[in-house]
Amino acid sequence: MGTVRGCNFPDDLYYSVDNNVWARREDDGTVTVGLTAYAGALAGQIVSYTPKKVGKSVKKDKSCATVESGKWVGPVKTPVAGEIVAINDKVAEKPALINEDPYGEGWVVKIRPENWDGDAADLKTGQDALAAFEAKMESEGFGGC
Repeated sequence: MGTVRGCNFPDDLYYSVDNNVWARREDDGTVTVGLTAYAGALAGQIVSYTPKKVGKSVKKDKSCATVESGKWVGPVKTPVAGEIVAINDKVAEKPALINEDPYGEGWVVKIRPENWDGDAADLKTGQDALAAFEAKMESEGFGGC
């Protein structure tokens, strides 16, 4: 587990640094997508979660869900193109799971990717991701999680 300014970033995930989202390739070929701990810290307590419908096709870097906190409403931009195959019913019942367990039960959607290898080439992992998040936090004046 890597940490930048108090925000955790698991080593086994792929990150879209610009969009503050993570992706995990599952054994069945689907991709689980969620918001980073950094995104949760920026947004504050998430109070609403509205995912796109199962079966909907989404383009890379476009919204797969909308989340709302007391100070922000915005899209969760998917790091991969594909079809939404699952939404998180636990998060629908308790949106705060996105803040409390962003890399576990707080995932946002699962997608069947159109082109994992092509899309994943743009994502950061490991030390590259940590360095990119440090630079992003520095440029945004972020104090820490």
